[in-house]
Amino acid sequence: MERALGLMAGAGVLPGRAAAEAARQGWRVVAFPFEQEAPGLDVHAHALVPSRLDNIQAVLGGLSAHSVSAAVFVGKFSKQRVFDHRTRDVDSAARHLAGAGLSDDALAGMVVATLDAMGIEVLDQRTFLSPWMVDAGVLTSRAPTAEEWSEIREGLALARRLADFGIGQTVVRCLGVTVAVEAAEGTDETIRRGARLAGPGAVVSKAVGRGQDYRFDVPTVGSATIEVMAEGGATALGIAGGKMLLPDRDELVRIAERAGITVVSVDESA
Repeated sequence: MERALGLMAGAGVLPGRAAAEAARQGWRVVAFPFEQEAPGLDVHAHALVPSRLDNIQAVLGGLSAHSVSAAVFVGKFSKQRVFDHRTRDVDSAARHLAGAGLSDDALAGMVVATLDAMGIEVLDQRTFLSPWMVDAGVLTSRAPTAEEWSEIREGLALARRLADFGIGQTVVRCLGVTVAVEAAEGTDETIRRGARLAGPGAVVSKAVGRGQDYRFDVPTVGSATIEVMAEGGATALGIAGGKMLLPDRDELVRIAERAGITVVSVDESA
């Protein structure tokens, strides 16, 4: 019997790609777009249920109406939108979710409990996004210099510890000094801040915490991040190998090559 997958769609290209992969695997895809910028959903989804953070009851009703038995969360969900919705009139279900707190763990726990009570399993995103996971290795023609390698390794070690505590995943370093760490502002804003402080030559590292919940977030690096690095004069990016998505790898490498930025995916044990 064909199973129905509820695809909770944030912004970006990944929800459309996940929908295509889910359909290929035999799922009947019911997409719940929370953001307007999620191209490809209409092509591969059996049904679209426009959704809002302040009307969770309608989302739950849509899941029930389409007999959804499993759900997956894909794409970028802006935490700022969650903060914005605190000050608006929201339905009782949204108020209940927000009452658990806005940390990733609190929100994830409440979502899982809510859907589990409906008999809906929340699936690992990598089930539908594995083609875009990046293995360890140097992605650009230029490998990091010895100095850049040192900054990358120090940055990844620190970023892993920060990610373990749910603070952020990105660290910017220069000349042996940590100049910026990520919090709620996101990777690109962290890089901008770090580049302003460090000037040309900053090195960016992005890691994954040991308790990463891949049901709700697969850390992603896109070409926009490389563009931000180029604007600020950063010269190297190190990411956790085998644990991150590069949805536009060819474009990312092209921009990095043009800017003289080295990009390396580092094995966790390195």
